[in-house]
Amino acid sequence: MTTTNEVYIVDCVRTPIGRGYSNGSLHSIQPLDLLSFTLDQLMKRNPKVDRSLVEDVICGVVSPLREQGANIARFAALKAGMPINVPGVQLNRMCGSGQQAIHFGSQAIKSGDMDIVIGCGVEMMSIVPMGSDWQLDNPKFVEGFNFKVLHQGVSSEMIAEKYNLTRDEIDKFSGRSHELAAQAIKNGYFKDQIIPVKLEDGKVVDKDEGIRVPVDYKKMATLKTPFKPNGKISAANASQISDGASAVLLVSGRLVKQLGLKPRARIVTCTVVGSDPEYMLLGPIPATIKALEKSGLTKDQIDLFEINEAFASVVLGWKKELNIDLSKINPNGGAIAHGHPLGATGCILMTKMVNELERSNKKYALQTMCIGFGQATATIIENCSYKPISKL
Repeated sequence: MTTTNEVYIVDCVRTPIGRGYSNGSLHSIQPLDLLSFTLDQLMKRNPKVDRSLVEDVICGVVSPLREQGANIARFAALKAGMPINVPGVQLNRMCGSGQQAIHFGSQAIKSGDMDIVIGCGVEMMSIVPMGSDWQLDNPKFVEGFNFKVLHQGVSSEMIAEKYNLTRDEIDKFSGRSHELAAQAIKNGYFKDQIIPVKLEDGKVVDKDEGIRVPVDYKKMATLKTPFKPNGKISAANASQISDGASAVLLVSGRLVKQLGLKPRARIVTCTVVGSDPEYMLLGPIPATIKALEKSGLTKDQIDLFEINEAFASVVLGWKKELNIDLSKINPNGGAIAHGHPLGATGCILMTKMVNELERSNKKYALQTMCIGFGQATATIIENCSYKPISKL
């Protein structure tokens, strides 16, 4: 049963995630083409939604310049065959950009201003490198703050120390991510959410490229820790540099009913917070608390958590602070395994979360993402196809 002023996820798709280097599986594709392909495929899966009814395309992009600039959302919408009346806008809330695109779309619908919005994200880190729009190497830019302007890797080391995390437990969590993601692929869990990408040479990319099994824990333990001598954070327990895109179709309850659509999930609540800019990656803690408070739910009522694996220490610190059951966290692996195409990851995690709720017949899920220099986003959704299991 739908309610007219509620916001529903009618569908969500993602591309496979490629390694964000010149030899990555998606490198030959331009960001505009990858995003327009994703939008087109989303709409082709939902023929009951006429493209002219889409009232905005909101796209997260973390390095919004060159091939990813010029309001890529508008160009991608037009290239995807959207009518000229469909507008588009890109935004940058750093790693939370894709999730923020969903939030802005949801809020527009909730307010009554719109009925159908696409929240999406794209990032081709092999084409537009991370940090291309930064000025952190400019002394004039970083002076005058009452806090240290730090690299995220330094913050992740600080978090490891704050929560007394060992290198071994950090590496084991990272290995878990690869093992769970590999098992999900083996079981076909990603098949319905990934839209295969056909390259010019005819090759079809349909799997996330970064997953590595079996995990070599001995080799993992020998990797250098670039952010601190004899530290705990290495390339193996941090998210991968990646290419990818994703899109989420948001529809009001009124239009769901009018068009005869079958919603997949309901947006329960959306939150964003600011947090300590030095311990910048701990934002998911207050964001999770705020989302739970606004929804009226407890953490024990949340069946599934998707927290972005920017660094393993971020997830483990959040888990320890909030006492979250590990079995509920990223059950199909995360960004350490499949990668983190910055602006797209928020929509990718949402797509994974919607599909896993349906597959496992769970009711509520919460997604949260840390953001550089002290912010975080959080979203709670409800599975529209959930069927309570009768207790004998």
